[in-house]
Formats: sequence, C-alpha cells, structure tokens
Amino acid sequence: MGSHRRLAPSGFNRGAGAALCALSAAAAALGAVPASAAPRTDTRAEVDRLYQQAEEATQAYDKADEQAGRLRREVNDSQDRIARQQQRINTMREALGSLAGAQYRAGGLDPTVALLFSDDPEEYLDRASLLDRIDVRRAGQLGALRSAMRELAQERAEAAGKLAELEHSRRAVASHKAVVERKLAQARTLLNALPTEDRAAFEHASRGDGRADLADLTGALPPDARAAAAIAAARSALGKPYVWGASGPSGFDCSGLMQWSYAHAGIHLPRTSQEQRYAGHQVPLSQAQPGDLVVYRSDASHVAMYVGNGQVIHAPYPGAPVRYDPVGMMPVSSVTRP
Repeated sequence: MGSHRRLAPSGFNRGAGAALCALSAAAAALGAVPASAAPRTDTRAEVDRLYQQAEEATQAYDKADEQAGRLRREVNDSQDRIARQQQRINTMREALGSLAGAQYRAGGLDPTVALLFSDDPEEYLDRASLLDRIDVRRAGQLGALRSAMRELAQERAEAAGKLAELEHSRRAVASHKAVVERKLAQARTLLNALPTEDRAAFEHASRGDGRADLADLTGALPPDARAAAAIAAARSALGKPYVWGASGPSGFDCSGLMQWSYAHAGIHLPRTSQEQRYAGHQVPLSQAQPGDLVVYRSDASHVAMYVGNGQVIHAPYPGAPVRYDPVGMMPVSSVTRP
C-alpha cells in the first residue's frame, strides 16, 4: 500500500494513543481552516501518512486473520477427535456392561456353595475359570476406559482453550479491520477536499502502472527457476487492483502479492510483510537479484519484489494497481532472498 512518493516513517507503531492524537489534531486543523485554504502539500503528505497507517493495520489484520483461520481448523479437528473418542468410550462401556451381566448370571452364588450344589462339578470349575478370565479382561477394559476418559477430558480442555483463542483472534480481526477502514475513509475525505486539478494529478499518479518510466527489463535475468516463476506470476498480476487483506488472484495487498507469486514457484511465504522479511536470508540492497523481496520502512509494513534494473513490482495502495516502481520509492529496511 506504499505510495510511489518517498514516505517518512510514521509514528503509528509508537502506540495507538499517539496516532489518534495526531489524527485528532489533523482533523481539528482541517475543521478550523477551509479545505481549499489548507496547504496542498500538507494534505497530500497527510494522505500518504494515512495510507501508511492503513497498511500497518492491514498487515496486523492479515496476521490476525491467518491465525483465526489456523485456529478454526484446529478447533474443527479437535471436535472431530472428541466425537470419535466419545464413540469409542460408549463402545467400551457397552462391552463392560455385557461382561458384568455375564459374570452376574454365571457367578451369582458363593463359589463354595455353588460347587456343593452343582450337578456337574467339572462343568462348574470350567465356568469358574472362565469367570477368572472375564475378571482379568474386565480389569483391562476398565483401565483402557479410564485412560480414554482422561484423554477425552484433556482434548476437551484443549479445545476450549483454542475456542477462547479463536474468539480473541476474531475480535482482533474486527479491530484491525475497523482501523484500516477508518484510515482509508480519512484519506479519501482529504483527497476529495483537494482542488479538482490536484486531485486529478494525485489520482493519475496513483493509477499509473509506471511502465513508461521503465528501462528495458529483458536483460534482468532471475538467478534460478524458482525466482523466474515468482517473477512471472507477479508480472501476470500487473494492473490488478489493490485490495487490502487479499492474496489473489483478482486483487492483492502488498504481502498477499508476494505470497501468491512465490506460491507459483512452489514456495510458501508467511502472510505478512514483517514475517516475509525473515523468510530467507538477507542480502545488501547493492546485491539484490530479481526475485528478492524488498521490505520497506523500519516497521517492515510494505514489501515488493525486485525485478532488476532498479525496479520492483508491488501492490501500492487503494486506487493504485499492481505496478512497477523504482526500488528506492521508500526507505528500504532490508532485502530478503527466499
């Protein structure tokens, strides 16, 4: 979601309170001064800051959403295991009930009295031996039942913990989503307050694909087949819209584009730009090769793919499609080779 303009690092990560205070001050200033009288450069800088803050919130949203999805799958798996374990316990209980009934029917009298009154002592002794074996078998099944019930209780406790964690992740997703939407709405309000010609110039810069400024990229050869496949996928996404929280194929945010492109090379990247920063070994910018991930800003809130000749492909921000831009469009914090 990064702009093609150079952005100063935002104070968003210094705490929500500082960010909200800054935004409140900006809103108060805009309310006190007519939009047409506000300095145009200040307004455009504020739009850039809002886009950056929205991107930081988008990466937090992506992480929380990914975690919620993982927990949802784990909870479903746990529920399936609990159902199977409960069925197993029910079957064991039925088997124990049958054994207990057989023992009662066969051994209801005291053994000595039963032997005295038996018409066939040898048959009785055979039955008594069978009862001993039944007792041993029942003891084993009782032990297995106790063990199964302990496992079931543990599985239920773990599932309850995962459900609580899932609910926490759901709330985090909703919170980050609200932040993103609020930042983007504020940015749009500021853009709409610009004079028509300034707004048109801003939108034109945001929507341009950057190809007219490119050097010939045909000489920038990827170092291996995996990088070539990732670059080919990223190039196939040129012109697709920026959609925050999306990872293709019809729309992307910055880290979603990188994850989707490298998936076409058989490599699974983490979902967020902060995690992608460490999804390989880091190299100096001067040694960047096509296919490397270029991570921007000190908080690693934006990521692009280097394609050679000083250019990257990335998903910039709402209103700007997937496009080429100069690698130095923003402060580079690191370069990672997956």
